[in-house]
Amino acid sequence: MFNSVVAANRAAFAAFGVSPSSDEEGMEAVDRIEADEDLPEWHVELTETDRGSLGVGDRVEFTKTISDRDVQSFAAASGDTNPLHLDDEFASKTRFKGRIAHGTLVGGLISAGLARLPGLTIYLSQDLEFHNPVRLGDRLTAECEIVEDLGDDQYRLTTRVVDDGTTIIDGEAVVLVDELPDDV
Repeated sequence: MFNSVVAANRAAFAAFGVSPSSDEEGMEAVDRIEADEDLPEWHVELTETDRGSLGVGDRVEFTKTISDRDVQSFAAASGDTNPLHLDDEFASKTRFKGRIAHGTLVGGLISAGLARLPGLTIYLSQDLEFHNPVRLGDRLTAECEIVEDLGDDQYRLTTRVVDDGTTIIDGEAVVLVDELPDDV
């Protein structure tokens, strides 16, 4: 079954003209990732690991480097083929003087951080303000902090993506943190 899923993923990538990124040992990312797992090149910090104890002040951080393969895969998956993200020559003539990552791809790091809260995190809303561009190769950290307990397992969080202290994205999210199913 697993091999069928991997083969299907490879076929889907090929259909979009995208080949999944490989690590230094030659294993493709789609071969390495499992549900509820972290890859070695990511870094996660979490202040609370018990869903029942979540509260104001609890934080999660998720750190990842944005690669050319991330940008290409996001363009293929989303359909956003803006040359600012994909074409070096075109992008060099813009105000950015080079390619930048999709803002929504970068905002996805917030989702990655929230997914690591204890329990099953369900997005209810997300507001984003984009402040600075992201270059390929930038190592970014999504910082999410609970600032209000809204009751019924719902929380309001401040959300930021930073690059070495510089704010890239600033925003706010509301999430519902459900219990995990009993058989998990």
